[in-house]
Amino acid sequence: MTDKTVLNATHRALGARMVDFGGWDMPINYGSQIEEHHAVRRDAGMFDVSHMTVVDLHGARTRDFLRHLLANSVDKLKVHGKALYSCMLDEQGGVIDDLIVYFFDDSHYRVVVNAATRAKDLAWIEKQAAPFGVEVKERPDYAMIAVQGPNARGKVLDLLHAEDRPRIEKLGKFAAAAAQGPGGMPLFVARTGYTGEDGFEILVPEEKAVALWEALAAAGVRPAGLGARDTLRLEAGMNLYGQDMDETVSPWEANLGWTIVLDEGRDFIGRAALEKQKAEGVKRVMVGLVLDEKGVLRHGQKVLTANGEGEILSGSFAPTLEKAVAFARIPAGEPGDIRVDIRGREVPVRRVKYPFVRDGKPCEGI
Repeated sequence: MTDKTVLNATHRALGARMVDFGGWDMPINYGSQIEEHHAVRRDAGMFDVSHMTVVDLHGARTRDFLRHLLANSVDKLKVHGKALYSCMLDEQGGVIDDLIVYFFDDSHYRVVVNAATRAKDLAWIEKQAAPFGVEVKERPDYAMIAVQGPNARGKVLDLLHAEDRPRIEKLGKFAAAAAQGPGGMPLFVARTGYTGEDGFEILVPEEKAVALWEALAAAGVRPAGLGARDTLRLEAGMNLYGQDMDETVSPWEANLGWTIVLDEGRDFIGRAALEKQKAEGVKRVMVGLVLDEKGVLRHGQKVLTANGEGEILSGSFAPTLEKAVAFARIPAGEPGDIRVDIRGREVPVRRVKYPFVRDGKPCEGI
C-alpha cells in the first residue's frame, strides 16, 4: 500500500503527475518541472513535504540523549525554536540519516527526518532513547508545506495574524516559532528549506493543510513537485539521503565534515570511527562536477580520474545554469583530468566547488 498525504486529492485536482517516492504517492510535477524550478528561484513556490517524519522527544534527559545520538552538538541550541542540521550515525560512522532538530527546552525537542527512512530511523531512535528514559512520539497529526523563493517569506507573512507578523518576520535562519495562519489555524513556522532560497517550512495540523495550501495558491505561490525540489537542492549543493550518502558513507566522505563536532567529553555514536578515519585520512571525497557540453550527468555513471574510478551520485540538468551538474564520489588525491562515462563515451567534466547556485545566480567559476 502506498501512503498518501492529506493533500493527495489536491495534487490530483491540479493535474499533478504522481510517482511512488519512498512508499508515498507524491507529485513529481504539475506540468512543467522547469517552470516550477524557475518559479522558486525567481518568485515563490510551495512543496507538499507532509511525507517527512516529525518526532517529538520528551524527558528530563533529552538533551543528554541527543548529545549521544547526533554528530553535531545540540549544546549550540540555547534559544527556544532554534534548529540544527545533523547526521545520525551508526557505530561505524555511517550515515543512518540526516535530520533537523528543534529546541523547545531541555526536556522537549522536535526532530524531522526523511520519509523513505522512517521505519529505520524510528527503530534506531527508540532503541537509543530507552536508556535515557526519553519518550519518542511520532506526530502524524501534522502536515508540512515548504514555501521557498525570494518572495516566499513576504507571501507567507501576509497570511499570518497581524500580531504574529513582526515576530515571524524577525525570525533568523534555522529558527522556528508558533504563529496563527488563515482563520486562526495554529502553525509552526521554521525558516529552513531545501532549495537554496529563503522561505519557510510550515507544520500545520493535518485537517487545516488543504486550507493553507489554497490560501498560499491564492497569494500567488506556485505548486511545485519533487522534480523541481531535486534540481533546486542539487544546484544549492544539498545532499540527498540514499543517493549522496547512506550507511556505507561517513560525513567526511559526504562533504559534511562541518556537521561533526568533536567536543571534549561527548561520546556520540560513531565518534571513534570518525576520529580513526580522520587520523588515517579519508580515502574518498565528494566533489562537484560541471558538464560544459551537451549531455546529462546521471546517478551511477562511472567517473574516471588519475587515482581510479568514482561514480556520479546526484546528477541532473540544472535549469538555472542551463547545463548539467553533479556530485561525484572519487578517490582522494589530485584527480587530474576528470571524465565521465556517458553510454560508453568518455566526456570531460570540470571539478568545481559547490553550491553551484546561490541567491538565484550561478556561483563564481561555475
